[in-house]
Amino acid sequence: MLPAIFGENLFDDFFSDDFPMFPMWNGRSPLYGKNAKNLMKTDVRETENSYELDIDLPGFKKEEIGLDLRNGYLTISASKGLDKDTKDKEGKYIRQERYAGSCSRSFYIGTGVESKDVTAKYEDGILRISFPKETKKELPASTTIQIG
Repeated sequence: MLPAIFGENLFDDFFSDDFPMFPMWNGRSPLYGKNAKNLMKTDVRETENSYELDIDLPGFKKEEIGLDLRNGYLTISASKGLDKDTKDKEGKYIRQERYAGSCSRSFYIGTGVESKDVTAKYEDGILRISFPKETKKELPASTTIQIG
């Protein structure tokens, strides 16, 4: 077993393209490390009258997920906290890969959609969101403007 100073895989870290000496260039997320790219994977489906989003949020509880609709943007946020003060009764941790932190993702759904029209359901690690399509405003048949 390798010491915890080596990342998730010694050789992946050694031969990676990023520069670990410069954290601003390093693509790691403090919430899930290299696995952050697998977080909040989203499928968007269009039906006749609505749009439906299926968002993967494994390991989160319903209380740790929030939805916010502002200025036509639907923001999904999830935060996870770990209690670092608890100790294992059987011994000490040698490696701990679960982190505390938060993540969010936003989608523009239009200014005509109100929060009462958005429905959300969370089960089995998947957040399902549905909202109606914006109704297209009909332009008047005549576009002639008279000069007075």
